[in-house]
Amino acid sequence: MPKGLSIHVGLNNVDPAKYGGWDGQLMACENDARDMAALARAAGFEDTVLLTADGTVDNITAELRKAAERLEDGDILLFTYSGHGGQMPDTEGDEPDELDETLVFYDRQFLDDELHREFLRFSPGVRIFTLLDCCHSGTATEVAQPGAAADEPAPRVMPEVRQQQNFEQNKAFYQELQRELRKNGSNGAEPGTVLISACQDRQVALDGRVNGKFTETLLRVWNGGAFSGGGYQAFHAAIKQLMPRSQVPNFFTTGNPTPQFLDQKPFTV
Repeated sequence: MPKGLSIHVGLNNVDPAKYGGWDGQLMACENDARDMAALARAAGFEDTVLLTADGTVDNITAELRKAAERLEDGDILLFTYSGHGGQMPDTEGDEPDELDETLVFYDRQFLDDELHREFLRFSPGVRIFTLLDCCHSGTATEVAQPGAAADEPAPRVMPEVRQQQNFEQNKAFYQELQRELRKNGSNGAEPGTVLISACQDRQVALDGRVNGKFTETLLRVWNGGAFSGGGYQAFHAAIKQLMPRSQVPNFFTTGNPTPQFLDQKPFTV
């Protein structure tokens, strides 16, 4: 019988000592992680939740590696992240826009290629479903948009000036990490991975009082498991239909997920 493991990360702030005094305060990311864990448990997953100060690179990669050791062909990993997103210069030149997307973990930015490297540790027959409720935008600023209400939800993006400062302060580390990741890329079969992210690379994802806009809409579409509209692409389409044009969820795959995986009802163990 297939086994399902899930890891849920929600960061309402980051360590200001690691980000030049910026704490990245948000409201709903921990709620997102808890609610996605509850969804996963109801679907038959064994869940792990990492909130704010526990959302470090070491803790998150440790949980991913434990899951890689436990899961076998036919099993499934669910990984969800709610927090800030960012970008930094791609010094190795493999990104068309010359930027690497990042997840802003508690202690440092985590490159998209690092997440891919962790997924490569899984057996090729493991199904991986990833949900990212964060911005992947390099165009936001720390100030509110002109005319925005004081209680308007904040974008889940690390402000551009902070991205630049953080990269410059840790430039040698990130450039060496990028070189290492490019040198040790995929050399064979990799697991089929489905990603649904909160927005396009050049858009911002909104926080909220209870859930992020993307997670709120996903939970509404899922409707406690009553969703019956089809597989993963249909699930993405149903979420997208209810989202504003300013925040369009993205659907992306790596490792050639099988048609059987793509056509399953989402969160099927």
